Order: sequence, then C-alpha cells, then structure tokens
Amino acid sequence: MSARTRRLTTAQALVRFLSAQYTERDGVRRRLIAGTWGIFGHGNVAGLGQALVEHADVMPFHQGRNEQSMVHAAVGHARQLNRLSAQAVTTSIGPGATNLVTGAALATINRLPVLLLPGDYFASHAADPLLQQLEHPVEADVSVNDTLRPVSRYFDRITRPEALIPSALNAMRVLADPAETGAVTLALPQDVQAEAYDWPEEFFAERVWHVRRPAPDPVELAAAVEAVRSAERPLVIAGGGVHHSEAEQALQAFVDATGIPVASTQAGKGSLRHDHPADLGGIGHTGTAVSDDLARTADLVIGVGTRYTDFTTASGTLFQHPDVRFLNLNITGFDAHKLAARTLVCDARTGLDLLREALSGHRVREEYVAEYRAGKDRWNEVVEAAYRAADDSAVPTQTQVLGALDAIVGDDDVVINAAGSLPGDLHKLWRSRSPRQYHLEYGYSCMGYEIPAAIGVQQAAPGTPVWALVGDGTYLMMPTEIVTAVQEGLPLNVVLIQNHGYASIGGLSQETGGERFGTAYRFRAADGTFTGAPLPVDLAANAASLGMDVLRAKTVRELREALAAARASGRPTCVYVETDPAPTAPPAEAWWDVPVAETASREAAVEARERYERQVADRRRHL
Repeated sequence: MSARTRRLTTAQALVRFLSAQYTERDGVRRRLIAGTWGIFGHGNVAGLGQALVEHADVMPFHQGRNEQSMVHAAVGHARQLNRLSAQAVTTSIGPGATNLVTGAALATINRLPVLLLPGDYFASHAADPLLQQLEHPVEADVSVNDTLRPVSRYFDRITRPEALIPSALNAMRVLADPAETGAVTLALPQDVQAEAYDWPEEFFAERVWHVRRPAPDPVELAAAVEAVRSAERPLVIAGGGVHHSEAEQALQAFVDATGIPVASTQAGKGSLRHDHPADLGGIGHTGTAVSDDLARTADLVIGVGTRYTDFTTASGTLFQHPDVRFLNLNITGFDAHKLAARTLVCDARTGLDLLREALSGHRVREEYVAEYRAGKDRWNEVVEAAYRAADDSAVPTQTQVLGALDAIVGDDDVVINAAGSLPGDLHKLWRSRSPRQYHLEYGYSCMGYEIPAAIGVQQAAPGTPVWALVGDGTYLMMPTEIVTAVQEGLPLNVVLIQNHGYASIGGLSQETGGERFGTAYRFRAADGTFTGAPLPVDLAANAASLGMDVLRAKTVRELREALAAARASGRPTCVYVETDPAPTAPPAEAWWDVPVAETASREAAVEARERYERQVADRRRHL
C-alpha cells in the first residue's frame, strides 16, 4: 500500500468515509451520519456487518427489529436536530430492502434526511439468481431496490468499488442540502461490498458540508414588501421550514414588529409559543376556528416553509377572499411557486429577518389585531372545555387524555404522533410551549411511526422526556421497537389509547357513506357482520411482554397519576388507558375532499354524495 492509498473493502471504506462527514451551520458542527441502524442478512452481514465491527470505534451501531421502523427512528433523530444530522440504515437484499420503501417515502415527503444502504444482487452475476433476487426477463440490472428510486432524492447502485467515491460525495451533498434533502439510497451489491480496493487517503479526510442560508433575490424582496404593505388582512402560515431553519425567533420578531397573526400547519405548530398573542394555532381541516375564519377573509397569505397540502388549504376551499394573493417564502422554488404566489426563494430565517427590516415601521391596523386576539380568546375557552373533566372518577375521553398530559409535561418535553384521530385533536388543541415539543408526522401520516421515532428523538436529545401517543390501531402496526428502546436503555413513554378500532377512519367512513364498515375491532358473526363485543386483546400485557413498565389507568385521576409516574421514571414506560368513545373534540372547521360514490343504492352514500357536491362547489383555483 502506498502512502497515498489505503486498502479496504468497499463496505469498510464506506463506513470510514461516513464517520468523517460533518455539517456546519451558524458555526455549529455536527456529525452528518451519527450512527447506523441495521438488521443483518446474507445481503449485508459479510460486507457492511463486518465493516461496522471493523470500525466500531468510529461508527455507533443500533440494532433494530423492523426495517421500516429503523427508518422512522432515523427520521425522528433528523427532525429533532433540524436536519443537521442524520442516521444510516442497512438491510439485507429482498424483504429487508423492500421494507425500507414506506420509511423512505415518509422521509422524502417530509424533506428529512436518511441514508439507506440495502444489500443487492452480485454485480458480477457470478451467483445468479441468488436467494431473494428478483429476476426480470428483459432487464437484468433490475432488483427490488429499484422500488426505492421514486421515493429517494438520490439513488445509485455501486457496481464497482471506485464508483463509490463520486456517489458517496453526491449522497452527502443531497443529505446536507436543505433544498434537496430526503431519503438517499446507495444500493450495495454483495460482492462489491466485500471487494478490496486501494482507496485514496483524501477520501477519508474530514469533510464539512456547510448548510447554507441563501438570501432572497432583491427584486423578489421588493415585490414582497409591496405586497405586505398593501394588504389589509395578511396572515402567516408557518410550516415545517420554520423549524428546520431554526427561524422561530425571526418569526416572532417579524410578528412583533408587524402585528401579522400566525397560523400553523402540522409540521409548523410550535413556531410561536401557544400563549403568544399572535399565535392562532392550527390551520385547515384540523385547524382552529380563529385560524380558519381569518384564512377565509385574508387578502394576503404569507406561507413560510409550507408545502400547502390539502389539509392546510381545506382542499382548495379555505381561502375565499375574492382578491386573495399568496406570498411564499421557501428554500425550494418548487414549493415557493405553489398557488401562483409571489416568491421569496430563500432560507426562512434569513428571509424573515430581511423582510422585517424592509418593512420597518409597518403594522397592521389595531382593529385587525383586536379581532384575531378576541378569536384566540374564544378558542382558548374551547380548548379548556375539551380538556376539562367534570368527574375525576370517570373514564377519560381522548381530549381529556390530552388535557391530563398537558398538565404534566414541561416546556422541553416532546410529544410524537402521526396517524388516526389524534393528529386532528392535537392540531386543534395542543398548546405548544417550545419549538420541538410538537412532533407530528403528517406528510405521510404513517401508522407505526410514533414509537420508533420516539427512539430517534430520545437518541438525539438525551434526558428529554419523550411521549409517543398511539391508538390501538397504530400500536398493532409496529410495536416491536419497544424491544429496541429496552435494549438501548431509552426511557421513552408510550401513551396507549384503547378505543377498539380505527376511530379516525371510522368517522370518515361514516361521513362519506361507508357506514364504518371494517373499521372496528369486533368479532365476526356467521353472517359476516360484526357483533358489538370487543376482542379480548390485552395490549398493555403485550407492551409488558416486550419489556416496558406498564401503568394502567381507568379514570381521569388515575391517568394523571400514571402520567406523572411515567415522566419521573427512568425506564421505558407505557401508560395504558381505555377511553370513553363519546366525541369531545370540536368538529372540523374546514372541509377535506374525500370523493364520495357518485351513484349508490344505500341511503348513507346517497346523502353523503349530496353533502359532497355542496362542499366541492366552494373549491377555487388560485391563479
């Protein structure tokens, strides 16, 4: 070996390379790849598995139980650290690799970095077909890993050792770029993983990827200033980009200077503290009354770091002012141009600071401020009513579970959720006290995300109380990473709410003419119908069997005590509560488009179609 090269296998070289990558923003440096998750099989055990043993001193390893869950954990880690640090996930060829697809889609949709390292077929085709290999009759270079192409921001198959050098650099570039980031996949053929090569020493040198804060174009900034100055009823929509950019203080300074109120998406909630006078809470289908009322009359909507999903826009029915216009501040031109908006393509923090400076002295009318503050006060009364329990000895409702948790958590606790009826209740009701407290994955709304994501958050923020809120449907999807939390000694808390079925989709089924078919957990009778008796399933016992401490709560009082005990515990703890199914959350303040059968013989579907046609008539195309 010469002084300028180092002889390693491809897998060993990759691990050494990843261990030397860093991000830097605002003078703060972090490991870009902080650790590697893995489940080993014949596609990676002799390659990456051996490399991780060889270089265990520089690359932390975490053992997972499900490949999708490992991606969720890595995503939770990246989100907690504002995308400045990521984790890698390695799997075998075959089902291990295809299990990555859902997690990859979640990461890319939410613009969160994760590095995927699945095993692949032999590049040499020496063993062909091998165990678990997909054979294609006319495309011999296709493998199951090609399913990851559409859900990856960057994809490559490393068919020669030397091909890793440019591909690894491109992978790091995408992971560290706030405008490009998402899932990155390097598919690794088994023989190439184990093949030795004389690598240039420069490949292993410490490399720092600067995370830029691009400023807006001066022409765009001037047009944005004019748009804000001429607006009578402007409204900010804060999206996840506010958090990713660490722009919360810049947003507050902008709001304090201008008096413009802020509504938030699921990803943007917590951009302002809940008790800031201009914070109006969630917006859209799961939004607050005050946010949605102002959105209907806003003449300028200022989107900051938002993707404008259908939940945010109420499927195009929310913004009803006849002359409404949009101003979008986003680091990607793709998102900035949505809704035919004026654009500020820039970093959220930089853009908000420059916009505030250019608007010096400008404020909205005091009558407008008084209007939205009065609306905020009215909504706070709704929240209190939903949280309040008239009888502490009664079985709690779901919103009372949130009220009990609200009374226990501190400002730095992190509350994680992703799917079911809880996201709507949380978006309307939760009172966020810090930028990282509210952790909702709603870009993909993936059942099973919560527990593994809580592990990732706990790894990223040791000592922070972390709460995974799950219903019974979500819990049954993916509870296995509880074992990982126990193995890693992570004291996460799981609040397991038992309501015997898919509550959210059951309500949607009823609203759209599906009559709650197939949404409850009940015994099936001989005629195919479902009886009223719940299944004799004990999910609390299941959590205990996986190693968690379990606290069962039957009343509101017992729930408060159990939550306090869980927060004080140094062990992974599950608080199990069966809730009163009576709806106590405020109804939706805006519509969501789920198409209803255009023709049907059942009365429920006919009536649902009539409602649908009335509501869809309000949709607008913003041009």
